[in-house]
Amino acid sequence: MEESKECYADVIVDISHEKLDRPFQYRIPERLRDKLETGACVTVPFGNGNKLLKAYVVGIGNVCKFDPARMKEIRGIVQGGTGAEDKMVALAAWIRKNYGSTMIQALKVVLPARRSVKRLEHRTLQRAMGREEIISLLGESRRKKQVAKERLLQELVEQESIPYEWVTGKLGVSAQTVKSLERAGAVRVISTQALRNPVSLAATREQKKRLSDAQRRIVEEVMGDFESGRPDTYLLHGITGSGKTEVYMQLVSEMVERGRQAIVLIPEIALTYQTLLRFYNRFGDRVSILNSNLSPGEKYDQCERARNGEIDVIIGPRSALFAPFRNIGLIIMDEEHEGSYKSEASPKYHARETAIQVARLHGASVLLGSATPSLESYYRAETGEYKLFTLKERLTGGELPKVHTIDLRRELKEGNRSIFSRKLQELLADRLSRGEQSILFLNRRGYAGFVSCRACGHVMKCPHCDVSLSEHSAGRGGFLMCHYCGYQEPKPGTCPICGSKYISGFKAGTQQIEEKLREMFPGVRTLRMDGDTTRTKDSYERILSAFMGGEADVLIGTQMIVKGHDFPRVTLVGVLAADLSLSVGDYRAGEKTFQLLTQAVGRAGRGDLPGEAVIQTYQPDHYAVVHAAAQNYGGFYKEEIIYREMMGYPPAAHMLAVQIFARAQDRGQALADSLASLTRRNFDDPPGPEGGCRPGETQGTVPQVQVIGPAPASIGRINDIFRFVFYVKCAKYDKLVQTKDLLEEEMQKRQSADELVQFDFNPMNTM
Repeated sequence: MEESKECYADVIVDISHEKLDRPFQYRIPERLRDKLETGACVTVPFGNGNKLLKAYVVGIGNVCKFDPARMKEIRGIVQGGTGAEDKMVALAAWIRKNYGSTMIQALKVVLPARRSVKRLEHRTLQRAMGREEIISLLGESRRKKQVAKERLLQELVEQESIPYEWVTGKLGVSAQTVKSLERAGAVRVISTQALRNPVSLAATREQKKRLSDAQRRIVEEVMGDFESGRPDTYLLHGITGSGKTEVYMQLVSEMVERGRQAIVLIPEIALTYQTLLRFYNRFGDRVSILNSNLSPGEKYDQCERARNGEIDVIIGPRSALFAPFRNIGLIIMDEEHEGSYKSEASPKYHARETAIQVARLHGASVLLGSATPSLESYYRAETGEYKLFTLKERLTGGELPKVHTIDLRRELKEGNRSIFSRKLQELLADRLSRGEQSILFLNRRGYAGFVSCRACGHVMKCPHCDVSLSEHSAGRGGFLMCHYCGYQEPKPGTCPICGSKYISGFKAGTQQIEEKLREMFPGVRTLRMDGDTTRTKDSYERILSAFMGGEADVLIGTQMIVKGHDFPRVTLVGVLAADLSLSVGDYRAGEKTFQLLTQAVGRAGRGDLPGEAVIQTYQPDHYAVVHAAAQNYGGFYKEEIIYREMMGYPPAAHMLAVQIFARAQDRGQALADSLASLTRRNFDDPPGPEGGCRPGETQGTVPQVQVIGPAPASIGRINDIFRFVFYVKCAKYDKLVQTKDLLEEEMQKRQSADELVQFDFNPMNTM
């Protein structure tokens, strides 16, 4: 390699996964230097014949990697590319810029896999002679006692074509016998290519339901904006059971009638079955799915069906956003508050912002829906960036569940050491006697990552960062550590508030709950839905359909059972350890807890029967618990947004997590210190006391730039790779993008294979 004043572009010529790791380098002619950017579509001479091909720029620099004398030049920029691939490459360039990664990584995210998968073939055996000639051959086979050939010819006398699988299966005729008849000119084998369809549902055509006035107004406004050429982003805030899905289906129907396609995003695969069932009953086999449970062949074929216009609607988690539709009209993001919409692998994109960018490329509308919107979305709706719709009543006319908040500290004082409060035991017995169903939700998010007192509920917190300390095992007693600033203290043996010895992490699991429930209620029928029971391909559908069919009295599970499911016979929801998620070392802890509890409570009483819910907690007075019990989103938002504004957390400001990975601990620490110092110098933000920082210039109540850390990650080493992190907070997103660019340039100079840096904008979880 040699340094040059010339400019060069790395391009990919064939957009397929096998070729993405093999870019080719071309010289950029002077006339294009100021016009060319990453993601641009260009024409290049390729191969010995210099055939002009379309290519995409994945990198620009002034280092020539090959013999300059043999370097070819880019011929020109393709203007106005409108194909699906052009849009996907433009989207990849946007992701690379806004989330940080290589262009190759971004392309691998957005482009559907074009792997070498075995094509699905349908073969048919067809009569190639007249019926009389077949009868003649049949007589000859009988004389020669050719039994298998006789069976096949007998069938061909009756029908002109037979499925090949039926010939070799039901008739038991070998491929060799079929070939002998082919050679004789009696039959021909017809092969047709088929695309796999992973949807195997018995359609029950569902008539359009009459929309309420509130639902109809939403549909009319969204479609009115779309028809007038002003598609927008909308937030639909509807309480649980208010009919958000009906609004989704009507909007999809309107778009399909106009020849446009729709993408329906759901946060988890567990929600696919019920969502797909409702859409399939309305739209039939013009609906399909894309998710990680599909085989490579099924994934490939769904992308082909989308590309060929054979389907109108794709349903799936965030990866479904990249279905190669040519003319998207609507993107729906159900349960938009869910953290699973944020990718945890580089590039760490968020499906919400990415969906809005996809919609811009297609001239489409985006509808975000939730009973508990993310603070980011509600904040943007409040400031006018999104349009806000609300649905405040349940479609069935029923009331929201009656909620009982149980103080587990009092239960312990009064002698109840069971994981079930007395109220929950009483209500479970009542439901079992009446033949109604119940759900027990174990809030395991962040379990055992913090230390709390069972007697008084006190959680050990960092004195500098207002987040809980996480437990680390080292030596005999272990220690507690803050993953924001690095503060440490020994793990206490007793509670510093009440002196109780009942201080530890939480260790109950769904299997233990199931066992205790069976001890308490012999003969109770249970189903468990957690990471252990949902490992197989169809496990979600099997468990959910079994519960829907009344095969169990109680469904026990983790987060996946409280997100969007609709069980009309469930009249009781019990939330065990409701405040576990309050105590994780994360500024979103209150929001996540409120959302989980509100969603869980909302599973009860969705049919004709009234519902009840029991929230078991050590912190009954925490505002997240109080407002969730009252199903009061507005009250929670007002309290939480004040905290975010005071601390400079999203959505009041933006935050960038710079994550450092290194093979050697000392080198990783040194790199983290160096990059944090470089960031501070860039923004003139010197470190303050206690590992924090001195706020720089402010914009309103939010510091313009603030650098926190570095500190070891929450799990300091994985697979012998040491992990460090520091945070940059800023009111303006583009300044964080500049920080990312600055640090990427620094890492390119170092060119070390033993250290890696990743970027996480507005992280959903602290590392």
